[in-house]
Amino acid sequence: MPAERPSGPGRLAGLAVVALLLALTAWTVVGLQPPDPRPADAPAGEFSAARALAHVERIAAGPHVAGSRANDAVVEHLVATLTDLGLDTRVQNAVGARAGGGGGARMARVRNVVAVLPGAEPTGRLYLVAHHDSVEGGPGAADDAAGVATLLESVRALTEGPPLRNDVVVVLTDAEEACLCGAEAFAASHPLAGGGVVLNVEARGTGGPPIMFETSRGNAGLAAAFADAAPHPVASSFAVEVYRALPNDTDFSVLLEDGAFTGMNTAFIDGAAAYHSPQDTPERLDRGTLQALGDNTLALTRELGGRDLAVLAEPAAEDATYFPLPGLLVRYPGWLVWPVAGAALAAVAGLGWTLRARGVGPLRRTAGAAALAVVPLVAGPLAVQGLWAALVATRPGYATMLDPWRPGWFRLAAVAVVLGVVLLWYALLRRRVGPAALQAGALVWLAVLAAVLAAVAPGGSYLAAWPALVGGLTGVVAVLARNRVVTAVAALLTGATAVLVLAPTAALFFPALGLSQALAPAVVVVLGVLALLPALELLFPDPGTATGARGRLAAAAVPGVALVTAWACVAVGLAVDRFDAGHPVPSRLAYVLDADQDQARWVTTETPPGEWTGRFVDGRGALGAELPYLAGRDLLTGPAEVADLPAPEVAVVSDELLGGRREIAVRITPQRAGVRLVDLQLTVDGGSVVRGRIGGRDVPEEAIGGSALRVTFHAPPADGLQAAFTVEGDGPVRLRATDGSDGLAGLPGFEPRPEGVDVAGSHGADLVLVTATTALG
Repeated sequence: MPAERPSGPGRLAGLAVVALLLALTAWTVVGLQPPDPRPADAPAGEFSAARALAHVERIAAGPHVAGSRANDAVVEHLVATLTDLGLDTRVQNAVGARAGGGGGARMARVRNVVAVLPGAEPTGRLYLVAHHDSVEGGPGAADDAAGVATLLESVRALTEGPPLRNDVVVVLTDAEEACLCGAEAFAASHPLAGGGVVLNVEARGTGGPPIMFETSRGNAGLAAAFADAAPHPVASSFAVEVYRALPNDTDFSVLLEDGAFTGMNTAFIDGAAAYHSPQDTPERLDRGTLQALGDNTLALTRELGGRDLAVLAEPAAEDATYFPLPGLLVRYPGWLVWPVAGAALAAVAGLGWTLRARGVGPLRRTAGAAALAVVPLVAGPLAVQGLWAALVATRPGYATMLDPWRPGWFRLAAVAVVLGVVLLWYALLRRRVGPAALQAGALVWLAVLAAVLAAVAPGGSYLAAWPALVGGLTGVVAVLARNRVVTAVAALLTGATAVLVLAPTAALFFPALGLSQALAPAVVVVLGVLALLPALELLFPDPGTATGARGRLAAAAVPGVALVTAWACVAVGLAVDRFDAGHPVPSRLAYVLDADQDQARWVTTETPPGEWTGRFVDGRGALGAELPYLAGRDLLTGPAEVADLPAPEVAVVSDELLGGRREIAVRITPQRAGVRLVDLQLTVDGGSVVRGRIGGRDVPEEAIGGSALRVTFHAPPADGLQAAFTVEGDGPVRLRATDGSDGLAGLPGFEPRPEGVDVAGSHGADLVLVTATTALG
């Protein structure tokens, strides 16, 4: 509510307004948190986190990467559980294939578990999807044993009641971590993959609220179903827009690409320090998170299981706009995005005109204030990124982490830093430019941003539109009334709108992106603080009466408190978040043996390397070939002793010239135990690769046609991987075969990690690669 305050006492009222807004902020953030978990003796028709946890403990007893014996045991458990529940359960043994960039592809031998709970009068199929494999470096309790257990416990609860109207197909995919190949194989070849509505369950952390963060396009009907059914409706249309712009993907992405599916994707994302690491254990998984995930999944399954899926299986005409408040989801149709953004622009323009008409400030002053508002919009996020740089400098172990182990105090520090930066800017300019002009100028940016987002990311326009609209309207009222009570109420309404809209988004985006990438959530915080300026103005001394050193000191105290608070939060955070055996420093180290050169190298993607990793590497270096999980990365290397590790054997099965093209068939057989992937790079000098077939599945056409073809095949058969290539050209043909396994123990020169240092959550950590080239003539 931008207005010059009438003179007289009012800082007590300002403190009251700010206290109310702080309480509202706390309520919105706390309201996002998961509920208490239900015990094992909860009613049979309800979801019980305790019952689901028993499955998590069974599935995540240890790492169970695709193709491993441990994963075979997981598959047996899943089949037995679903069969005992009365579902028709089968294992799909297939090969999945995904095209990559630059003439490459990823493939895997997969074992998907597919089960059907038949409906009474089906209008379509509802697919419940999660992946049962883990990464090679961790047991995967959260990612994605929690998702699998959620589906198992939900299906158990469903069998306790009457049949649903629609068929429910449970799809527990394999090799998601390797290449999303289980989902691809299901969509490409399973007879039940005819299309329908998908509920995919994922994780990128160990706790926090489950967030419905992705949908298919045309999500209006799906968003309505989610809002109606989910007991813990945490979702944001802005998150959908952001995720669509990111290169990240899950099994849900594969099903959407198929074109026959619509649906929703849900994940919990806090506790990212344990993601993909040995610390992703059942003990660390938040039970309340598991309960919330299960409550939502069961409720949505019942809701969608009774609806006409023929309607929801087709995209709606538009996306909806929605955002969370504690216990509910605010939602409105997409066609309202532009009217709301237009109203925000009109309200802020009206505020500028009102300031001019009442003699508070000419339009050029408001325009100048808007230009000056660029400073906090840029400086606030940069200050937060600087905070992270300072934390890394203080504690180098943070350098390779997305988020610290205990990030809460640091997140509060980031918010306080933004608050301090904006208030410092405001304190320095308020006497010269005027509070009303600065507040109105800040709202100009929110209104303009609302319009920009309406054009490029409609689902995110609400973030700026509603604070700008309410701020403009209440500002006009305050300017016209020139009454202290009206001023305070207007400031409270503007601030409350900003808090309700922006605080949940900031609270969700900090764990989503991590403090290492806090620039984006910091922008959201800046917008919120700019909208809160009318309320924060009430803390400052009256610019017309407080002059001299005392007045300047009183004005400086407001940003000073924020900056001192930031420093205190950092100090507490550093005291609380210490590395130890349960919260180790992450480290990444790989071993590469080039059998052609009889040379070996230690390799890390840590830049700079940690203390332990630094013992093995001495500078930047190249490996001479593109290798799995290391290609296209900044690498540090160091010399290593050559271990007695044989390269994979390449045997030519046949080599024929047919119709002017060479047809080459080979068998690649790893010569050492524990190999989980084989990487093949075929190069044709002066020619091209026109076809490839590996493991009985054609290589995706998008990867074919160049002079080289590179395919990483996960879970290769123990008795050898069959590959066939068709090439054009008379030049030499070479095949580089690389196999990969996990675990550096026993390698010459390897020093075990000390206590408090462990494997990072990375596919390339503790990787052993042995590579050799075979000339095929």
